[in-house]
Amino acid sequence: MSSTDADLKQHIHAERERLASLLAGLHDKDWDRPSLCSGWRVREVVAHITTPFRTTLPRLVVGLAAARFSFDRYADRAARKDTARMSDAELLASLRANITNAWQPPGGGPAGALAHDTIHGLDITEPLGLPSSPAERIALVLAGTNARSLSYFGVDLAGIQLRGMDADVRLGEGEPVDMPVKDILLTITGRRPLPQGRAASHRESDR
Repeated sequence: MSSTDADLKQHIHAERERLASLLAGLHDKDWDRPSLCSGWRVREVVAHITTPFRTTLPRLVVGLAAARFSFDRYADRAARKDTARMSDAELLASLRANITNAWQPPGGGPAGALAHDTIHGLDITEPLGLPSSPAERIALVLAGTNARSLSYFGVDLAGIQLRGMDADVRLGEGEPVDMPVKDILLTITGRRPLPQGRAASHRESDR
């Protein structure tokens, strides 16, 4: 599936709006629930999603240097620092205030921004039993999958092909395995094990 930058930006804004609406309905205990990101509760994931809106490039460089240029270590420290100083309401307000923020991950473009918000959205909605992103949006994220992204999450699709049941998605070559695109995204980002006993080797963190 292909898409223009304008299409991707519309989906970014829609995904942030969707997440903000879902988060607004959470009880206090829900913010404290474990997410799919190892070691993070829902509130740390929201802090991570919104961190780029509060971080300048110089602060990012300083933070990365302090974390010995490990992005995972930096992201973990930033999320925990923000949840310690910000209330859940303030984290939600940060998301709401930045629905149309133009942030993009370095080198990732709008596709990278959509992937960031959509994947971390699943980190929140799955354990809480809330609706996931529309299949069309998830398919756009999956369209950007490449060997580098699979390697980042320690996933090897050798011998199988993951096929979307609710959108036109094909990843890998080999024995076909049909599943909803939501489950494909969870699988290739190490949130769920590969089907048929194939294990995805999780990184220290899935951020």
